[in-house]
Amino acid sequence: MTDNAKGFISLIGASDPESADGRARLEVEVDERHLNPAGTVHGGLLATLVDTTMGAAIRSVLDEETPATSQLSLTYLRPGNPGRLLVTAQVSKRGESITVCEADIEQDGKALVHALATFALVEH
Repeated sequence: MTDNAKGFISLIGASDPESADGRARLEVEVDERHLNPAGTVHGGLLATLVDTTMGAAIRSVLDEETPATSQLSLTYLRPGNPGRLLVTAQVSKRGESITVCEADIEQDGKALVHALATFALVEH
């Protein structure tokens, strides 16, 4: 695990995403712990990675609100294997109380996942 991992993301051995100006980036090394019975990266892990990275992208442009995922849609384009994954996210549209964000996961320069999510902006 990494020293700068907090909360749930630390359980999968990832660090917190880097984020600024409505964009975020996360790199994670996946291994046998992250595989499904078919021997490829578990879809639930991929969903966690995009959700976490999109949340970081949104938080980078917020003042007082907290983003809460209200809808998450993933398109799995190809299976992932042990090795490094790159997750990127960017805010697409921002409304008064709803924000739309998109994310992608790549491995070795090939797209694995494209995600689209809607986040409710909740006041503290």
